[in-house]
Formats: sequence, structure tokens, C-alpha cells
Amino acid sequence: MRFRHPDGSTVHLAYCTNVHPAETLDGVLAQLRDHCEPVRRRLGRDRLGIGLWLAKDAARALVTDPAALRGLRCELERRGLEVVTLNGFPYEGFGAEEVKYRVYTPDWADPERLEHTAALARVLAGLLPEDVTEGSISTLPLAWRTAYDDERAETARTALRTLAERLDALEELTGRSIRVALEPEPGCVVETTRDAIAPLTAVGHDRIGICVDTCHLATSFEDPGIALDDLARAGVPVVKSQLSAALHAEQPHLPEVREALAAFAEPRFLHQTRTATAAGLRGTDDLDEALAGDALPDAGPWRSHFHVPLHAAPAAPLTSTLPVLTSALTRLVGGPHPLTRHLEVETYTWQALPPELRPRGRAQLADGIAAELTLARDLLTDLGLKELP
Repeated sequence: MRFRHPDGSTVHLAYCTNVHPAETLDGVLAQLRDHCEPVRRRLGRDRLGIGLWLAKDAARALVTDPAALRGLRCELERRGLEVVTLNGFPYEGFGAEEVKYRVYTPDWADPERLEHTAALARVLAGLLPEDVTEGSISTLPLAWRTAYDDERAETARTALRTLAERLDALEELTGRSIRVALEPEPGCVVETTRDAIAPLTAVGHDRIGICVDTCHLATSFEDPGIALDDLARAGVPVVKSQLSAALHAEQPHLPEVREALAAFAEPRFLHQTRTATAAGLRGTDDLDEALAGDALPDAGPWRSHFHVPLHAAPAAPLTSTLPVLTSALTRLVGGPHPLTRHLEVETYTWQALPPELRPRGRAQLADGIAAELTLARDLLTDLGLKELP
């Protein structure tokens, strides 16, 4: 979906396909048929943006076989779909029964992360629509915090500088400008937008910036205005933003609130949980840890890294951080010029919701994704952007 900003520029809205597990190119093609095109039809649009997630095997198939890449591009066009952004965070196995900490490997100190991301950039350059010259790729925020030392930090910085050089060369070759965005996430080396400033200024290249995920922003209790002002002062570009909402519990000390939260503690993904205290942010790596005894102070609200559907907040006594998303979006695209032109709805946890909230089959999932995109579209038009055909 495309929107015209009041300044005349085009803002792209997509939804991320990491909600549909697929490790191979055949699986990606099936996603387009079984999920993406039905969402487009529900929205009544001739064109729908998707943020492709390409696992290791699918990316390698595309980058090593020009015919396969042409075939994917043709299939996108045939189904009324377009790609300007990729989710390069998960490397493989994102649809496994247990993902948890595996999603953070390989990290940016591992050569495979550089090679995978460079391959994604080459693929994206070949998938961009004819009238689009800029693409974006989100990636993990350097590494999970526990296996990171000064040596690995320098290796990661060197890898990002090498990537920037390859992206420069790619634009010279193709005329397409691809940028890569570190996506701050609780528990990682770069947990907050502020944490991103030092490593990104050390890399010192405008092709490497930040992806503002509004669920992660909210989980860390960051104020969107302050966070985006800090990035602007530091000269860190917002390459893309993922529109998502976290799980919010206003009174976690109450037994009924803890019972409601326990329904969201599930075995597939990590749900880092945070609370703001007078001494600073406190947290656990997962929701079940927070619910175990007194692992986390409960005098103030808790927020958990669980991407809940944008249009359907959990039932009381829980809610979502949709107001943080709305506030961030106002700053991102509501000013005289957009801070980013790539927006991506990323609710990958539909099948991890409590059983009574999960979609039953493809049709209900498509309905839900279409409803999220409709909400995002309405927020954008309320900010003065005009939806384009």
C-alpha cells in the first residue's frame, strides 16, 4: 500500500510475512498464493506491499539463480504484490515449535550474518518495483547480550562497515539504494534506540541505520518523541519502522492480572518483560520468569514483548501499547517530512496467542491481517497522508 505524504513523497505500508512459516523458495511462493493475495483481495486493493521474510535457504536459492529471482518477481506482479522491504532478522527456523534464543544466531560477529544480509540486499535490488529505487532490510541488533565482548563488538562493527561498502557497490551496479536497519530489542546488546546511537555512529555510514519497532520501544518504556529526537540529534537515520503493539498489564500485582498474563506465556517465542522503577528499567528474559514469584517488581505496570494484533487489544484486565504506536507514527510521518518512508505491520505471533484468540484457518488469519492494515491505513490518513491506487 502506498501513501502520498503532504510533502509529495511516497510512504510505503506493508505487512511482514514472517507470520507465515516458510524456509524454502517453494514455501515463499505458496505464501503469496495462500496468504498474501487473499489479504490484498480483502482490502479491495490492486496492490499490496509485503515485507518478505526470506530464510537462509530461500535467500540462497534466489541469489544464486537469476531465473528463480525473475520467477519470484513475476509471481509478485501477477498477484498484485510489491516488495520494498525485507525482514532480515530471523535467519532460519522461525516457524519451529521452539524459537526462543535461536532467533539471535548467527549474530553480527559471525561471518554468516554478513553474507546472509548481503545476499538479501542483492535479492531486494532485483525485487524492487520499477518505479522504486530505495529498499530496506531490518536485522538483529548486533547480538544477544550474554555472548558479546569487546572482540566480538569490533568484529561486528567491521562487518557492518563491510556491508555498507557492498551496498555502495550494489547501487553502482543496479541503481538501487538498499539500506540496513538494526532493530533494537529487549535483551539484546542494542536494547533501546539510545543503545543504537554509539554503535551506529561508530560504523559511520548512512546506509546503516535503525528500525524502530514500536512493540520493542514500548516494552522498554521508551518515550517515542524523546527516542526519535535523540536519533535525529545523533544523525542516525530511521531506515524503517515496524508497527507493532506490546502486551500491557497495568496492575501486575493482582492475581487476576497474573492469571491473564499466564495465558500468553507460551513455548515458541521469548516474551521479554519489563517494568519501570525508580532505580531504572527492570526485566526478565521471558514472561514465565516474570510470573514466577518475585522475579520482577510489580508495583508498576508490566509490558511484555508479545506482538498482539493491532486492531484487537487483549480483554481486560490486560491491554496493548497501541497508544505508543500511534504516538510514534505521528512523529515518524506526521511532520512536514517523513522520518522514514517504509512502514511494516509485524504481528508474527498470531498462532502463539492464547487458544481462544488464535485464528482458525487461513481465512480468519487473512481477515485479521487485513484488519490490522486497515487500522494502520486509517492512522496514516488521519495524519494527512493520501492512499494511492
